[in-house]
Amino acid sequence: MSATITNAEAVKDPQSAPDLSMIARPPQVLNNRGPLWVTDAVCSIVEGKTPIWWYAAISIAGTFAAIGGACILYMICTGVGVWGSNSPAFWAWDITNFIFWVSMAHAGSFISAVLFLTRQKWSLSISRAAEAMTVFAIVCAGVYPAIHIGRVWFVWFLFPVPNSYGMWPNFSSPLLWDVFAVTSYLTVSSLFWFAGMVPDLAVLRDRATTKVRKFCYGIVSLGWLGNARQWRHYEMMYVLLAGLTSVLVVTVTTIVASDCATSVVPGWHATIFPFYFMVGAVYSGSATVLTLLIPLRSLYPQLKDLITPSQLEKVAKLLLMMGSCVAYVYVFELFNAWYSGNPFERGAFWERFNGTAGWYAITCLSINLTVPQLFWFKRIRTCLPLVFVLAILCNIGMWFERFMIVTTSLLHDFLPSSWGNFHPTIVDILTATGTVGIFFTLFLLFIRFVPIMSMNELKAALPGSQPHGDSGHPTGEGHSR
Repeated sequence: MSATITNAEAVKDPQSAPDLSMIARPPQVLNNRGPLWVTDAVCSIVEGKTPIWWYAAISIAGTFAAIGGACILYMICTGVGVWGSNSPAFWAWDITNFIFWVSMAHAGSFISAVLFLTRQKWSLSISRAAEAMTVFAIVCAGVYPAIHIGRVWFVWFLFPVPNSYGMWPNFSSPLLWDVFAVTSYLTVSSLFWFAGMVPDLAVLRDRATTKVRKFCYGIVSLGWLGNARQWRHYEMMYVLLAGLTSVLVVTVTTIVASDCATSVVPGWHATIFPFYFMVGAVYSGSATVLTLLIPLRSLYPQLKDLITPSQLEKVAKLLLMMGSCVAYVYVFELFNAWYSGNPFERGAFWERFNGTAGWYAITCLSINLTVPQLFWFKRIRTCLPLVFVLAILCNIGMWFERFMIVTTSLLHDFLPSSWGNFHPTIVDILTATGTVGIFFTLFLLFIRFVPIMSMNELKAALPGSQPHGDSGHPTGEGHSR
């Protein structure tokens, strides 16, 4: 007799059917929490007393942001000579940080939009924080295209605005591509982020205990009532914005990659750059999501049932997959330089690892080739303090990668007489740390005044919330507050 159990035999003898409980999906909310508890837990972060650590954190972040703003003002008044940029390193920390921040933003859009369209429910608790990360990273990235041109008061020439000089933007310039890419991405991402918050802002409006809070949240909730007509239009709009954001994830990365790929500079001229930048963007963004949410989960104990270890483990798996793709691109780049037979291409890569700035490339490869591969081990993926440290290392490695691509390729071009070196100045360093301060200042304001996750989506994922679900509580009776 065959040991295989057919479907018909399983129906006749239920005891012989295989046990599927071992492959059941983990719950999106732990400890069998109910809808009311989800609302109270999310709103308590906004409605509760501001913790002391929040004041300390925003003071530190605001200080770095203010110093960075002072350095930008000093650069505008003095000139870009206060940076370490020189000939041939015309692009240095300014464009390095621009690409770093733009790339970081893409993982937020990927987690919130792409996973929403593919109905991946494990991202529900982390999608709004990822969307906020996207918007704030784009804000930090948008600082650099304006200031790196030197004469900031002429930045409006980048836009096709009629003027008395009869000047028109050069649409063949990568700088112009970046302007349209960043502004489009910031506009759509902000709309997508704000649209998802409208129902939750209405909840805060209805729960407000003061007239000021009720008025403010009433304005931003746009008169939301939660009736069937509003929900129908809301869901249609949200799907459209998610689709548009998903397209921009690919197109904006491709445009930023084309800044380098369309040139003839050795080390830049490669058709793999759009894919290179895409996987690197999701890689660094996934690391940032882990860096932000793991401490947040510890600082607010009620979030431990909402941001589950299973969800963070899936982000770590995404980081592993993208890190493996980045490693593949590194190997492909070296192979392409060798196989091309181009002496300039070979020389650029030799100088990248053996030149005066070789330690940037060595640091980049040492981190990005080894750290993500540690996530193959479940014991490491589930140790959240270790995941937090490794995620920070991944972002450090990606910053070194951006510098390796942008600046070290310029240091060794076609003419040996123009070869040079780059050393950052204190203004470079403080401007870069200033954008980090801007990012964390905005994120701290976000978690203090806005619901950090979608309450209606979390409630819809609870057992028994769907009338035809397979949970053991079709009427929701198994929930506890």
